[in-house]
Amino acid sequence: MIGLTKSAAVEYAPKGIRINAVCPGVIETPMGAIMSEQPIGRLGQAKEVAAAALWLCSPGARFVIGVALPVDGGCTTH
Repeated sequence: MIGLTKSAAVEYAPKGIRINAVCPGVIETPMGAIMSEQPIGRLGQAKEVAAAALWLCSPGARFVIGVALPVDGGCTTH
């Protein structure tokens, strides 16, 4: 998926289309979740993933193209 994101981002950038990926970690849900060790010490919340996606859609991220943004409480750096 990350390779596809980068490839599509390069292809569509000249047309003004920004393509990025949001890569969430373990997220707390009403249905329950399997507890795992998170560097941040808790599970993520859906609103935190939504906030990251909203930022990527904002003018503040207009120069961000082709990234895989981890929203995982530090799991990918652990």
